[in-house]
Amino acid sequence: MHVSATSPTVSVNAPTDAANPRSGLWGRALRIFAWLSFVTETIIIGTGGAVRLTGSGLGCSEWPLCTPASLVPHYEVDGIHGFIEFGNRLMTGVVGVVALVVVLLVLVRTAGRPALMLTLRYALGGIIAAAIMFAAATPLGKAAFPLAVAVLLAAVIAAAVHTSRRTTTHRDLVVLAWIVFAGVLAQALVGGITVLTGLNPFIVGFHYTSSLLLVCVTAAFLVRLYAAPGRRERAVPTWFAVLTHITGLALAVTILFGVLTTGSGPHSGDQDVARHGFDATVLAHVHSWPGYILAALVLALTVSAWLLKLPPRRWLLVLVVAIVVQVGVGVWQAREGLPPLLVGIHMVLASLSAAAYTVVVLHLKRPVREQQTEGRGRAVAEDPGITTPR
Repeated sequence: MHVSATSPTVSVNAPTDAANPRSGLWGRALRIFAWLSFVTETIIIGTGGAVRLTGSGLGCSEWPLCTPASLVPHYEVDGIHGFIEFGNRLMTGVVGVVALVVVLLVLVRTAGRPALMLTLRYALGGIIAAAIMFAAATPLGKAAFPLAVAVLLAAVIAAAVHTSRRTTTHRDLVVLAWIVFAGVLAQALVGGITVLTGLNPFIVGFHYTSSLLLVCVTAAFLVRLYAAPGRRERAVPTWFAVLTHITGLALAVTILFGVLTTGSGPHSGDQDVARHGFDATVLAHVHSWPGYILAALVLALTVSAWLLKLPPRRWLLVLVVAIVVQVGVGVWQAREGLPPLLVGIHMVLASLSAAAYTVVVLHLKRPVREQQTEGRGRAVAEDPGITTPR
């Protein structure tokens, strides 16, 4: 069958209107759940912060059970700390369900029924394999539930790879959706390890950082969901792109030292938990240095973007506001002796700042202009020896 040079590549299994995954009833549902995914990923950082900042990290001493004899906490035994910790666990379930719905909706909108059925087969196989692992490990006294979750996670990764390779339209959306769902499942496993290791500060820090990255991925999903499909080209000068990535490095260093500072301060999650052993006062100063550098770099990028009328300029304003508020809250909490509420706000703002930076990076490129694509198509029509870009 001959296909003209200007015809888009369409999967035979994909729905006919897959060129716009936001269209129709399913597309509207996808938009709603994509936003819910971003919101819930942000909220769970707040609830996780509440667990740590109220000293409720070991409110449930076991995982996945809350106590050796009960799935849920009992106020007479566990007090308010047990309910705070259990509430965060319930929030993990909400985040996971929302992420799963996004995966299924994306597959329906981009790859059609075959990919959806393939995913369901992987899900059934993963559940059966996880049940077998749990049954085999329980009599041996091994960590049966973590092993079962690990098997289920392996099935999710296999399904993600298989369906992503079979998707020809909006593969980026499929990949991002799977990353979020697999990440939530992995986070549940890390959360369990956090409890079972008695709130090891390095694992707690990794748990927070992973949650922050998932917020960034959900933000990236929203950007690509609303973006035009097809090839993309750089929309900014080279020096601007380089400076933007240097800014990202400053942001990462700032967050890293912020995590170490919190882990060395008074909010370890439980009064009996050992800290990193670092000097929190020194780390607080070290944490501020890349923060001020970050603020200066973001300001320089914003001014340059508006002078040159570059595409990321509006989102850079959002990032400026987030960084300024973040710096203000950081200085305030340091002067007030690290009150839990301000520390929690600081943690959530860090994730929102990282999400805003992610959106800025994704606006460094833009879809190739239609005029260029049409011109290329005419050239191919005149000279069949020219191949079209994919």
